[in-house]
Amino acid sequence: MALITNAIKGTLDLLPKESAKTQYIESAVREIAENFGFYEMRTPVFEHTELFQRSVGETTDVVQKEMYTFSDKGGRSITLRPEGTAGAARAFLEHGLFNEPLPQKIFYLTSCYRYEKPQAGRLREFHQFGVESFGAATPAADAEIISLAHQVFGYLGVQNLTLEINSIGCPTCRKQFQEALKTYFEAHRETLCETCQSRLSRNPMRILDCKSPICSEVAAGAPKILDYLCDDCRAHFEAVQAYLRAMQIDYTVNPGIVRGLDYYTRTVFEFVSNEIGAQGTVCGGGRYDGLLEELGGKPMAACGFGMGIERLLLLMEAQNTPFPERKACDVYLASMGEKANLEAARLALDLRSEGLSAQFDTFGRGLKAQLKYADKIGALYTAVLGDAELESRKIQLKNMRDGTQSELALDEFTDNFQSIVIRDAMSAFDAPDIGSNALSEILSGGNA
Repeated sequence: MALITNAIKGTLDLLPKESAKTQYIESAVREIAENFGFYEMRTPVFEHTELFQRSVGETTDVVQKEMYTFSDKGGRSITLRPEGTAGAARAFLEHGLFNEPLPQKIFYLTSCYRYEKPQAGRLREFHQFGVESFGAATPAADAEIISLAHQVFGYLGVQNLTLEINSIGCPTCRKQFQEALKTYFEAHRETLCETCQSRLSRNPMRILDCKSPICSEVAAGAPKILDYLCDDCRAHFEAVQAYLRAMQIDYTVNPGIVRGLDYYTRTVFEFVSNEIGAQGTVCGGGRYDGLLEELGGKPMAACGFGMGIERLLLLMEAQNTPFPERKACDVYLASMGEKANLEAARLALDLRSEGLSAQFDTFGRGLKAQLKYADKIGALYTAVLGDAELESRKIQLKNMRDGTQSELALDEFTDNFQSIVIRDAMSAFDAPDIGSNALSEILSGGNA
């Protein structure tokens, strides 16, 4: 029988064997973000379309070509979020977070949606780790978010990334640059694609971000923004670089970076890899001091970045980066007979309450099939329960790694098995003198 449908093109199913990798990345970025003083925000998956038109920019590819926009039953234009910053900025304003101590530093792990040609590292539904720092105008804030991304990559063991930075100035100095671009591209109008011809009069900087090979070739000879920076923007950019040098973060100045969204000002940056094909930008961001005002708030500085989880995972796999193993089943309780089945269910619940991974038969298998299943799922120990074990109140525990067996009192099985797990952990830690209480805290995620 054929399936009635498959997954929509440009989306991926995250299967259990792969989800552990994503969970590892998400756990790492959460911990690092909180170490930097960033805390999680969650916003709706859809917003009023105007939010993205005003923030992302009507001349961008995102708004012109890629947004999933529809009318709801009330006739309102709704859009699935194509990126995370606009929703975070809207929430910051709507809930008055500007009245809280500044800067307000938030992060999010979120899904995003763009209609574009699917390829490796580019999906129609994708996921981002993002950070936003609202209220800090100093170059130190720019450097801090860059260093946060840099620390994420270092923690995860990602190699061979290049940090590229640029400044695209403020509206004042950018005006002169826009005129220079307009003059340059006007001389090449007939060479440009149809979309870039329309951008020429409205926002010529968007031509610099065009993916067309022909437009990219033309753009290579265009004026450079760094030659048009005002004194304040130049000093800001130089200070950002000074902070990066102080933090010993290597970087390259790339005058061609403008980012694909209109809200950026001054600092822009990308972490780029050449190991995952055309979609080599794993993280990108910068400063957007005019965004909150554009959305109806008071003028306030802001900066942040977005990091693609799928691209990061793709890069880590290309580099054979090690991932932690999925949590193993500590013990499989194989049972024979209704009374033994009930006892196995009770024991499994007790073990799980103590933070251990325990499984018992819910499939209706025979004993031999249960033991085969335990081996397939990689159970570290197995214990067999039948009438004899219930009568003697003793149970045989088998170590599936070395085949050794031990007999445990059934009525104290949970406590005794927990001691065995602690003993195994002590051996793995190579710490024979560590106290069991301290080790228990380590195993449960404590700080002992």
